[in-house]
Amino acid sequence: MFTSLFLGSLLLLQASPAPRTVRYEATINTVKYVFGPADPVARIRSGDIVETNTLDAAGGAFKKKGDTLSMMKAPNPLTGPFFVEGAQPGDTLVVKFLDLQVDGTVGWGANAPGFGTLNSTSHTPMISPDVPENIWFYDIDKASNTATFKANYSNFTMKIPMKPFLGCVGVAPPGGESRMSITPGEWGGNMDASEASVGHTLYLPVSVAGAMLYVGDGHAAQGDGEVAGTAIEVAMRVRIQVEVVKGQAITWPRFETADSLMAVGATRPLDDSLRVAFSELVKWIEKDYGLHRLDAYELLSKVARIHLTEMVDPNYVIIAIIDKKFLPPKLSR
Repeated sequence: MFTSLFLGSLLLLQASPAPRTVRYEATINTVKYVFGPADPVARIRSGDIVETNTLDAAGGAFKKKGDTLSMMKAPNPLTGPFFVEGAQPGDTLVVKFLDLQVDGTVGWGANAPGFGTLNSTSHTPMISPDVPENIWFYDIDKASNTATFKANYSNFTMKIPMKPFLGCVGVAPPGGESRMSITPGEWGGNMDASEASVGHTLYLPVSVAGAMLYVGDGHAAQGDGEVAGTAIEVAMRVRIQVEVVKGQAITWPRFETADSLMAVGATRPLDDSLRVAFSELVKWIEKDYGLHRLDAYELLSKVARIHLTEMVDPNYVIIAIIDKKFLPPKLSR
C-alpha cells in the first residue's frame, strides 16, 4: 500500500474492486501536447496499475547527427489522459511509481537559442550571442546502467549513471483550462523532478472529474536545474499505481518517501517558487504532525533541504524537503 498522505487516509480511499492492470500503448499519432480536458485513452479505477509507454521529448524525431530541432512536431508529447473513475474536485490523486525503464538504446540532449538558463530571452536580455543549436546523442548501456556523453566540441567522453524518472506527470489544471506540456504548475506537469521515480509517491490535486492523468518526458539522467534545457531525453516504459483519496484536498503537488516529505512550488520568479514550496510544507507538517506553523517554520530553517529541479521552463520548480526523523509522531485521528 501507499505511504499515507494523511493518517487514516487508507480508510478514506474510494472503495473499488480488486486492482486491475490496465495496458495502453501510445504512438506519435495519439500523444497530446497539453495538460487539460481531452477524450481519455483509458478509464481506470482507484487502485489500478497502469502499464504504458512514453515517447521521448521530441517524439522520436531525432535519429542521427545532422538532425535539427525543427524536425520535432512539438516538445514533450504526453501519454494520456487516463480518466480515473470516482476522482472529483477536492480529492487527491496518488501516483506510486512502480517501475520505469529506458525504452531504447539512444538518448539525446540539446541546446537551442532562447532556451536554457544561460540564453537571452525577452525578459532576461543579454548582449552576448545566444548559444547555437546543438544536439548531443547518448548511447544507452542497460547492462552497466549508464549513458555515454560524447562531447561535440572536445575530445571527451564520460559514462553517466542512469536514474530514470518522468519529467512530466500531471492532471488537468483548474477551471477546465489547458496548459502546454512544457509548463509546470499546481497540476504538476513538466516538473522535471527526479522525485518522479521508483520509490517515491506523488500527490496531485484533483480539479476536474476523472482527474485526467498524463505522463511523459522520460529522462535517463538530469542535473539539478536542468540548466541547458534538456535532460538525457529518452522513451520510457512506465508502470504506476493510481489511487484516489476522497475529500482530502491539497493545493500543490507533493512527493513522499518512507523517510521524507517534499512539497513542490512551481511559478516565477524563483524566490516565489521557494515560498510556495515552503508554505506548503509548513501546512503539511502542521496538519499531519501537529506542530504549530511557527515551530515548523523555525524547524525548517534548521534542517530543510531544497531541490531546484529546473529553471528553464515557463515556471521554475523548487522542492522543499524535510526528513521525517526531525518530526514528531504523526497525528492519530
